[in-house]
Amino acid sequence: MQRLIPALALMMLAGGALAAPKPCEELKQEIEVKIQANNVPSYTLEIVPNAEVQDQSMVVGSCDGGTKKIVYQRNG
Repeated sequence: MQRLIPALALMMLAGGALAAPKPCEELKQEIEVKIQANNVPSYTLEIVPNAEVQDQSMVVGSCDGGTKKIVYQRNG
């Protein structure tokens, strides 16, 4: 029982680290790699504050602890 409590505590800390907020530039780069892998010729990714999102269907990511969104628009 004495070993179980520290083990549970470590698991909880590890879970919190996995759920850490992702920086916007890092997430944007990951999304760009996926878009380019799909051979999309012309697109725009923009990081905007939540209040500036006009169309929720264009949101492809949330970052900086949920305070900003990454908005995708296919051009042409």
